[in-house]
Amino acid sequence: MSHPILTIVGARPNFMKAAPVHRAFEARGVAHHIIHTGQHYDDAMSKVFFDDLGMPKPAVYMGVGSGSHAVQTANVMIGLEKVFLEHQPRMVNVVGDVNSTMAAALVATKLHIPVAHIEAGLRSRDWDMPEEINRVVTDSISDLLLTPSPDGDENLLAEGKPRDAIVCVGNVMIDTLFMQLARAKTIDMPGKLGVTPGEYAVLTMHRPSNVDDPVVFGRILSALLDVSEKLPLVFPVHPRTRKRMEEFEIGKRFERAPNIRLVDPLGYLEFLSLTSRAKLVLTDSGGLQEETTALGIPCLTLRENTERPITVDEGTNIVVGTDDARIREEAAKVLAGQGKAGRTPALWDGKAAERIVDAVLAFLERRGR
Repeated sequence: MSHPILTIVGARPNFMKAAPVHRAFEARGVAHHIIHTGQHYDDAMSKVFFDDLGMPKPAVYMGVGSGSHAVQTANVMIGLEKVFLEHQPRMVNVVGDVNSTMAAALVATKLHIPVAHIEAGLRSRDWDMPEEINRVVTDSISDLLLTPSPDGDENLLAEGKPRDAIVCVGNVMIDTLFMQLARAKTIDMPGKLGVTPGEYAVLTMHRPSNVDDPVVFGRILSALLDVSEKLPLVFPVHPRTRKRMEEFEIGKRFERAPNIRLVDPLGYLEFLSLTSRAKLVLTDSGGLQEETTALGIPCLTLRENTERPITVDEGTNIVVGTDDARIREEAAKVLAGQGKAGRTPALWDGKAAERIVDAVLAFLERRGR
């Protein structure tokens, strides 16, 4: 038995981070397998990402699907226990902050398998976000904490984690962005959607705190209707958000707006083709805050906080919350040519995966595994 290193993915944000890690392990001749829990079960949000990113077919696809947080986490744990017992990995890598991440860390820890957390140390300090709970629990039981930026190191040290368990490796999602950007630009999604490069905004919104409350959702959409009168708005609609739009009157108005293009969820390359040419991005996604910083595109985050403060401190991101006046004000600044300029943070250089592999192999050598 080869005792491979396993990397666990389950949802769309994980795939862009796992792809370069897999390539880096393969380049070193290290046995490495992707285990896909199937937490995201829609083809447009899962399978296409494997195709776009050139990832191999997962060694195991569990297909756990949707459910409450408890049901989904429990199903992932039950399935992964069987996978780990069968594969006998020498280490398990978990990525990001989805339910599969926490579930995998728990199962591996109880089986005495070392855990490395890729994207460790990020904190929003918003306990209403299930992702924050996943981050804190995962970091508390991981053996190796691989952070994307210095604020992650500071958070972990403040929580009492030992310095020698923490390695700042940079942002591995930016590895994928840099690797795929030229390919994405050959697709010309703006042309396919009838918008002019540099003269449209991209919107993504899916968090329950934004879309499940008709008052909050209505306030955001009202501001965005105004923005769309001055700048075309392209909106790849998450299934959860589309359902709410069909339920709420303001959502129906949004669907009828002449300058808003609603599209189904896009594959990674299609979406990157779109965002990389946008004048402005509005989002409640964490990953998109990072991508826009790397691309130098102004980003307005439709949340009250962010677990990625480096995108605000150094990048192009402004946290506007759900305040309709603030959304209008900051969007107007971008239209007036006064959008926030930033710089790319240190170690967001396309080589994070190599540093991750270095850190994992050094850890295993110290442990004699």
